[in-house]
Amino acid sequence: MSAKGTVREGSLEAPTRHPIDWQSDDFYNKDSLNTELERVYDICHGCRRCVSLCDSFPTLFDLVDESDTMEVDGVAKEDYYKVAEQCYLCDLCYMTKCPYVPPHEWAVDFPHLMLRAKAVHFREGKSLFRDRLLTSTDTVGGLMSIPLMDVTANAMNEVGAFRSVLEKVLHVHKEAPLPKYHANTLRKRSKKYVKDLGPEAVNGTTGKVAIFATCYGNFNSPEIGEDFFKVYQHNGIQVELTPKENCCGMPKLELGDLETVRKLKENNIPMLAKLVDEGYDLIAPVPSCVLMFKQELPLMFPDDADVKKVQKAFFDPFEYLWLRHKGGALNTDFKMALGDISYQVACHQRVQNIGMKTRDVLQLVPDTKVDAIERCSGHDGTYAVKEETRDKSVKIARPVVRKVNDHKPKHFSSDCPMAGTHIAHLADSVDAAEHPMTLLRMAYGIN
Repeated sequence: MSAKGTVREGSLEAPTRHPIDWQSDDFYNKDSLNTELERVYDICHGCRRCVSLCDSFPTLFDLVDESDTMEVDGVAKEDYYKVAEQCYLCDLCYMTKCPYVPPHEWAVDFPHLMLRAKAVHFREGKSLFRDRLLTSTDTVGGLMSIPLMDVTANAMNEVGAFRSVLEKVLHVHKEAPLPKYHANTLRKRSKKYVKDLGPEAVNGTTGKVAIFATCYGNFNSPEIGEDFFKVYQHNGIQVELTPKENCCGMPKLELGDLETVRKLKENNIPMLAKLVDEGYDLIAPVPSCVLMFKQELPLMFPDDADVKKVQKAFFDPFEYLWLRHKGGALNTDFKMALGDISYQVACHQRVQNIGMKTRDVLQLVPDTKVDAIERCSGHDGTYAVKEETRDKSVKIARPVVRKVNDHKPKHFSSDCPMAGTHIAHLADSVDAAEHPMTLLRMAYGIN
C-alpha cells in the first residue's frame, strides 16, 4: 500500500511484533523481497522520521533524492541492499520512532525486513570472509584465550604496523579499539565464587541466578563478570555460571546467517530450559545477548516451548536488582558515593521496554547523579571496527561523545562494554568506561 493512499497518520497502540517467517521459501525469494523493500522504502521516504538514527535512512533518502524520479521507483533494485548494509538491528526505529509498526495496517517492521535482506544476501554467498570471521565469536574467543596466545594478540593489537596490515588484509580499521582476550576466562575465575546462600524468592524473582556468561563476558571482560558475582552475592542472591554456553546468536543474526542461529539455539536452549526447571532465573552481562533470548529467538521459534520458558526467566541484570529492591531485598548500605556519572543507555537495553533500571539502581547510592544519554553509540559489535563503516560509527557516536565531554563526569558507564569502550576512546573527558556493575561494587565498598 502506498503511503499516499491513507487518511490515518500513525498508530496510538503499543507496537506488537509478528514472528519471523524465516523458514519459508518466500522469505528467500528475491522478487518477493524486492517488492516488500520497495513498499517499505516508499513509506519511509514519505515519513523520514528516522533520519537521525543509523545510516540506513540517510542512505535510502540519498538514493531516492539522487534518482531520476526522486521517488523509490527511480532507485535501482540492485541498490536496495545498500540500505540493509547500514542496519545493525538496534531496533530503535521500530520501538521509538516508526508510527507505522503493527498493529498499524502498513505493518512496517524495518529491522526484520533488513534481517530478511541480510539472510538472502548471506544465502547467495555474498558475505565477506571478514564478517563471517568476526561473527564467529566462540571460535575466535576460544583460540585467542589460549595461554600466551592472549598475551600475543593483545600486544599485537597495540602495534600500529600490525594494525595497518590487519586493515589491508581483513579491512578492520586500524584506529578502532579491539577487545582484549584473557586466558583466565570468567569460566575459570567463577569457580572461587560458587556458594550456597539459601535463595529467597522476592517480587517475581527466585533469588537463584544462572549467569549466561556470553562470549564477550567470558573471553573479553571476565573482570565484569566477577563484579556480577560480588554484587549479587552481597545482596543474598545465589549465583553461578550456566554449565556451558555457546554464542547467543546475535552476531550471526546480524550477518543473516540464520541457520547458524538455529544451531546455536539448539545448543543453548535445552541447557537453559533445564536450569529454569531447577528454579534458576537467568541473566547475561551484555544487553544484546539478553535481547536475543527475550525477543529474537522467541520470534524465530514461536512454537518452541523451551524458548518461551527461557524467555520468561531471562532478566536484564539491573532489572533483576530493581525487582529485588521493590520487594525490599536490595542491600542499600552503600559505603561510597559515586558522584556524577555519564551513562550511555545501550540500544538493546532500551528496546526491552523495562525502563532505565540501571540508572534507577545507581541513583540509590547517596550523593550520586546519573546523566542518562539515550543515544546510540554506533558500535554494534562489528560496525565500529570495519574499515568501510568506522567513520559512520564515529559520526553516530558524536552526540554521545559531545555530551560526555560537556559533562566531564567522574565516571562514564554503559551496560554494553563494547559501546562503553567505543565512546571512551572517542571522548576527551574520560579515560575509560566502567561497567555499571563495577560502579555498584565500588559503591558497596567491595574489593
